[in-house]
Amino acid sequence: MTAATISYSSAGITSAAGVISLLDEPQIELKIFALNKLNLIVHEFWAEISDVVDKIEILYEDESFEERELSALVASKVYYHLGAYDEALHYALGAASLLDVNQSSEYVDTVVARAIDQYITQRIKLCDDGSDITIDTRLELIVEKMFQRCFDDAKYKQAVGIALESRRYDMLESAIMKSDDIPSLLSYALGIAMTLLQKRTVRNTVLQVLVRLYTNLSEPDYTNMCQCYIYLNEPQTVVNILSKLISGSEDELLMVFQICFDVYESATQHFIDEVMEGLGIKQKKEESSAMEVESSEPVKPSEEPVKTVAQDSAIDKKRAQVGSILSGEIPITLKSQFLIRKNSSDMLVLKNCKDASRNAVCHTATVIANSLMHAGTTCDAFLRDNLDWLAKATNWAKFTATASIGVIHHGHETNALKLMSSYLPKEPASGSPYQEGGALYALGMIHANHGAAIIPYLSEQLQTATNETVKHGGCLGLGLAAMTTKNSDIYEQLKNNLYQDDAIIGEAAGIAMGLVMMGSLDEDALSDMVQYAHETQHEKILRGLSLGIAMICYGQLEAADPTIQTLTEDKDPVLRMCGMYCVGMSYAGTGNNKAIRRLLHVAVSDVNDDVRRAAVISIGFLLFNAPEQCPNVVSLLSESYNSHVRYGAALALGISCAGSGMKEALSILEPMINDPVNYVRQGALLASAMVLVQQNEHMCPKLKTFKDLFSKTMSDKHEDVMVKFGAILAQGIINAGGRNCTVSMRTQYGHTNVPSVVGLLVFTHTWFWFPLSHFLCLAFQPTYLIGLNKDLKMPVMKFKSCAKPSTYAYPPLLEPPKEKEKEKVSTAVLSTTAKKAAKSKSSSATPMEVDTPAAADKKAEEKKEEKKEEKKEEKKEEKKEKADEEKKEKKEEAKFELIANPARVLVEQRNVMDIESSSRYSSVWNRNGLGGFIVLRDTKGGAEEDIIETLQPTTAAEDTTTEEKEPSPPEPFEYTE
Repeated sequence: MTAATISYSSAGITSAAGVISLLDEPQIELKIFALNKLNLIVHEFWAEISDVVDKIEILYEDESFEERELSALVASKVYYHLGAYDEALHYALGAASLLDVNQSSEYVDTVVARAIDQYITQRIKLCDDGSDITIDTRLELIVEKMFQRCFDDAKYKQAVGIALESRRYDMLESAIMKSDDIPSLLSYALGIAMTLLQKRTVRNTVLQVLVRLYTNLSEPDYTNMCQCYIYLNEPQTVVNILSKLISGSEDELLMVFQICFDVYESATQHFIDEVMEGLGIKQKKEESSAMEVESSEPVKPSEEPVKTVAQDSAIDKKRAQVGSILSGEIPITLKSQFLIRKNSSDMLVLKNCKDASRNAVCHTATVIANSLMHAGTTCDAFLRDNLDWLAKATNWAKFTATASIGVIHHGHETNALKLMSSYLPKEPASGSPYQEGGALYALGMIHANHGAAIIPYLSEQLQTATNETVKHGGCLGLGLAAMTTKNSDIYEQLKNNLYQDDAIIGEAAGIAMGLVMMGSLDEDALSDMVQYAHETQHEKILRGLSLGIAMICYGQLEAADPTIQTLTEDKDPVLRMCGMYCVGMSYAGTGNNKAIRRLLHVAVSDVNDDVRRAAVISIGFLLFNAPEQCPNVVSLLSESYNSHVRYGAALALGISCAGSGMKEALSILEPMINDPVNYVRQGALLASAMVLVQQNEHMCPKLKTFKDLFSKTMSDKHEDVMVKFGAILAQGIINAGGRNCTVSMRTQYGHTNVPSVVGLLVFTHTWFWFPLSHFLCLAFQPTYLIGLNKDLKMPVMKFKSCAKPSTYAYPPLLEPPKEKEKEKVSTAVLSTTAKKAAKSKSSSATPMEVDTPAAADKKAEEKKEEKKEEKKEEKKEEKKEKADEEKKEKKEEAKFELIANPARVLVEQRNVMDIESSSRYSSVWNRNGLGGFIVLRDTKGGAEEDIIETLQPTTAAEDTTTEEKEPSPPEPFEYTE
């Protein structure tokens, strides 16, 4: 029998036994024929074929067999159906050219995916770990075919993803350059590199590739290039780009302004200072002394533009404008203007909080809630209107109340010293040390992450202070003002305060040292702080140092692993807690799997509750760039038997899902508000407020439910103080910044915001120390869209929101309770009075017809019934009218909205924003979605522009932490009869 004489059809076949039997035939042609037929029917009869797969393997291993690749392909398909994917891949590689990667089937997709995963693993070991391994050329061939398939199908994003994971930088470049939309794909690759690549060296290599591609574009994208250089920590390259563009055309100058706004939003103080120095721009630093404060002569750090050596030339004028942006003068002023103009705080909420404050803790909570609600708005009306109530604050409560002024005036630097002059330390010492310490803390909060002008004054006050409370406030204020500067002199001054071994001073000094050296991974600083942590006996100092050490490790990824390993193995639970925060800070926003596994392991295994709580909270910091993953990770932890773990799970959800209104997060938090443990309920209330900030009922239907829960918990007389504290703070968070701020660790441009990360990290320690709750305002991101002309002023113009106005509108204000109409109650008539009345009636000259008591009662009842019916009818009519009005509004609601500059634009709203078509302005940089500062090109150059006037902030001259002063006596007058 020969192969030519066999006629075989798979149609209607019920068994593969006949074909399988041909494998035992001695003739090679019959075996080849059998393999060809088995290859066709293997997906239907793999179970039968699996019994003889060893025979197929033998054919593959026989090097003299001419169809080895075919036998490997059949064996691979059998093992695929058996679920042995490694064996399936092994034989698929043996099939070589017979494996068609372009074929669309589950088998091919699975084997190719397995091949890519294995190839990626080998490439990571070779490129990242430096392992001496040889990559299988057959694997490489499959991956090369997949790249080609992506190119042929124009699926360039998939090619970019594979290239980034497999470290194939050549394919990354090819995929981008072959794309039809190179700028868009470059932005996509940049976003992937910054959020998903978890190794610092790899990220830097990818950024260098992207920078080269940005440079080679026909029109180089300098904005994204500078963003890459920020992460590569190359300020000199940014200086070169800005220097080149400054001397160019007007359009290039406008692009310089846009780049400077982006650099200011994304870079650290240290990086910005180096850029300004490279450009020859010197920021004017005002020196101040106690004498100036006493005489109420304020330092004005931002009143004059930044000056260079010669400002007569056009270039010097341009440099001055650039300096005013990089120094923060213009961005901070514009943000303040936005918050002042758009402030829509719900004062009735604060009144309810105040009415519910029946003890010192709730009093402090209300003061903090007021500061968060008015953060950056400069509106201190609540404090001025309630001076008597505020005067009840004593000791550390007074410290917190004074510091809250700094939160309200956050960013309003121009008159900061004048504003705080009545509270600041004076010579001779006469005021309350709590008030003076709080004022120094407030100054630091006003100048947070932008304190070049106020640092000398704060440093001098810290040096001359003798009281521990004043030093506590001075350390916090100086740390905030010098955040990320890596200033060695300030660090040494703070270290000297730490070495005084005073618990109160040491806690603030430890935090401040971390703020100054944030993200530096300075070995000397880490050594000093860890060593002193082992020596001190004060737990407060240990906690301050734990936060400071974590800040120094910020953003260092695997470079911080040795420090983390040392801390997590320490016997002291506070240092192990520090290790958990170090993991959260060093891998913040990366979602690193290894780091998450480490945190989860500690969360369920450590013997100390504080360590377990810190481990779970740190998960929130890791996942804020992928908030949808956090509910899945912490859902089981939220049901843990350990209440500290449950509290940590709540805060982790609040941190990672902040401002998202995510229903999965809320579904976990809602039952936790009824937890039997009080501090878990507090954590759930705080976290739910973070998730719901800047949401309305259209975006999140559960908003009203949670708001009612906050109000009910706050006003319940029988509720625990700890829970009420959480409910009152939740009211402040959900109304953040006059309802114009969201809680976010990302800037308007999508990059990680250092102050926000710091703010949320320190806020988690409100658990230990109430004054630290003010740090939360650093995580408040104003949701603005501000258009600026070539003079860096706001022109009168409108933006178009391509969505219904109700979609992103403010939630309605709280309505005051309506007063109920009092029903008239019939007066009781005494028997003696009735008798007298009867006598008087009988003696009257004209007798009249009088109703009997029964008839009178009947008439009164009838009148009541008539009134009730009338009221019911009125209510029905009112309801109908309201329903009709709502229907009309829904029917008549426009499909778009025009919003005046400066505009309130929510994060979700940016993608539907555009400049009005009839506007004379256009954006110099076409980004996806409008948000933040937008530099505008005037298409009608020369025509007069309408400029928006600057509003003056509201400031209080009264002392808001002391009793109201006596009124002045009346003017002299003459008395006449």
